[in-house]
Amino acid sequence: MVLTTGEDARIHKQVQFLHNDSTEIRIGDRPNFYRGTEIMAPVTIGDDVFINRDAYIRPQTTIGDRVNIGPFVRIVTDTHDIGPHEKRAGAVRHDPISIGDGSWIGASSTILGGVTIGAGSIVAAGSIVTEDVPDDVVVAGVPARIVKRLGA
Repeated sequence: MVLTTGEDARIHKQVQFLHNDSTEIRIGDRPNFYRGTEIMAPVTIGDDVFINRDAYIRPQTTIGDRVNIGPFVRIVTDTHDIGPHEKRAGAVRHDPISIGDGSWIGASSTILGGVTIGAGSIVAAGSIVTEDVPDDVVVAGVPARIVKRLGA
């Protein structure tokens, strides 16, 4: 496993990096990660990213620069193909998630696989994001919907 961390990293000792020998976690400069976060490779995290306590970040996630992630956020790329009647949860797959530069993901939000969060957008606390979010909007709710457009 390759864990690459840029300059001036502030990563609490209780952050867990889960991996195997063929996966990579890349973290940019000046990260600040609070306790209890779990990150499973492969993941790429940009510069100046803040991750509050107990975030859950799964494989195939890309987080841009200057992103803030609130406490208890779940970024869940894991899903299953639909299996036969005997076992509906078929083969596991990881649908990528991308979080754009400057975004803010509110406390206890969940982002599901295959979603892109646009640059400069806000996901309100407690939201469940099931579809792509454009740049510079606020989304809220279950499922998350656009509630406000923001200036650039």
